Amino acid sequence: MERSSSGKHVSETPGPGASGAHQGAAPGRGPTGGTNPGTGAAEQDSGRWMVLAVVSIAQLMIVLDISIVNIALPDAQKALGFSNGDRQWIVTAYSLAFGALLLFGGRLADQVGRKRMFVAGLCVFAVASFLGGISPNFAVLVIARAIQGVAGATLAPAALSLLSTTFPDMRERGKAFSVFGAVAGSGAAIGLLLGGVLTEYLSWRWTLFINVLFAAVALIGALRYLGHERPHERPGLDLPGTVLASVGLFCLVYGFSNADRHPWGAPSTWGFIVIGGVLLLAFCARLARTPDPLLPPRVVLDRDRGGSFLGMFLTGAGIFGVFLFLTFFLQTSLNYSPVLTGLAFMPLVIALIITATISTTVMLPRIGPKFLIGPGMVISAVGMAWLTGISLSSSYAGDILGPLILVGAGLGMVFAPALNTATYGVHPRDAGVASATANTAQQVGGSIGTALLNSIAATALASYVTAHAADHVPAPELQAQAAVHSYQVVFWICAGIFAVGGVICFLLIRAGKQEPNPEPEPEPQPAPSQPANVPGA
Repeated sequence: MERSSSGKHVSETPGPGASGAHQGAAPGRGPTGGTNPGTGAAEQDSGRWMVLAVVSIAQLMIVLDISIVNIALPDAQKALGFSNGDRQWIVTAYSLAFGALLLFGGRLADQVGRKRMFVAGLCVFAVASFLGGISPNFAVLVIARAIQGVAGATLAPAALSLLSTTFPDMRERGKAFSVFGAVAGSGAAIGLLLGGVLTEYLSWRWTLFINVLFAAVALIGALRYLGHERPHERPGLDLPGTVLASVGLFCLVYGFSNADRHPWGAPSTWGFIVIGGVLLLAFCARLARTPDPLLPPRVVLDRDRGGSFLGMFLTGAGIFGVFLFLTFFLQTSLNYSPVLTGLAFMPLVIALIITATISTTVMLPRIGPKFLIGPGMVISAVGMAWLTGISLSSSYAGDILGPLILVGAGLGMVFAPALNTATYGVHPRDAGVASATANTAQQVGGSIGTALLNSIAATALASYVTAHAADHVPAPELQAQAAVHSYQVVFWICAGIFAVGGVICFLLIRAGKQEPNPEPEPEPQPAPSQPANVPGA
């Protein structure tokens, strides 16, 4: 197959949207859902952008749900009367189901159709959110959160693959992914603000009820604008591989989640991590031996996609240093209210949106992902290093605003280009699992990052208290100083994660611009059998 000097495919196979119609749409049905094939290019173009709006709303709902509930946890705990030890299950139930089933959900979307999985995921997510909102006790709330995670695992890869197959043209694709990447990157910060407003002025239950509204709007748009898709090729479902991947990811996420509350030497921590690692290694070994693997090796062995997946993984691990520990600092050290804390993150969101738009619409088609993803992570590293200058007397304008803008600018250069590159040029039958891999990388990175950073913060706090116990400082002041010290240590670790990740991604991703309308990667063809009567056979 011919490739350009940049290593990208340059010939084109008609893809989704290449002729103005949605991939897999029924004959005579355009992307706007109309039945008249002559609706015109303008209406078809409008239909594609409405697809972007629909999948962005769904993605926002998924990302919001990760952070919006965190703000509401104290109020939910008071209302339902569960213990501090049980509180973490409100978050863990969602992350376990979501992280463990993402690859399966992505392959299922390739098999039965992305629109079907998208619509089904929206419906189940809405029902689970409503159930959580009316939950009378702790058990029902945890069950609802787990069901949300299952629905999110089918919804997230379907949304990203729908976007990828709807916008194959590089110019339109850049605009679409700039919006989607900005949503994916800033959703957690928006969730902090929205969660604070809903909890403070309505009720903690509205942090769940709000998902019903998002899902309803997205569902109406999906039924109106998504074409009826009948996959021309249905990849087989590797059941043993599915079990290995799902159970392995479950054990890995559960083990690292336990590290937040138990020592690393506890069997409930390292035991699950080891079991998860062994199962995932067995899953990787199986990929080369089955004709229809859950994750085809061709999806991850491409250097650009592999670098994008790695960037999503490391960014997911490091970004919690911003959202989690800076939230702690603002609320506990500077006494910000939940709403004011959410507003404090808005400069990061604005910077992220601006750089995501410029990166994917202007820079990515010209210079490719190599000079965006790696440098973007380094810029975020500089912002995190700057943030280590916080203290109990810090001011927002002097010590926090600048670092937030810098981190947001860097993240905008990472999220949108990485999501774009992760699904660029992939064969349509692998679009769902490629999208799921990107989501899995970010989710597992976030789980590992949360556990590691929490453990590091706890160790740094205890060490500071021990080292300054003889300073005759009042206990409350000592604890406050120790907390700030622990945040500083975490921010340095995050800076290191971003910096090292930036260098690795820069070396891994190939140089050169992305060619418009790449040819999807071919399906591997079996070698033709040699006739028995050929000499030397």
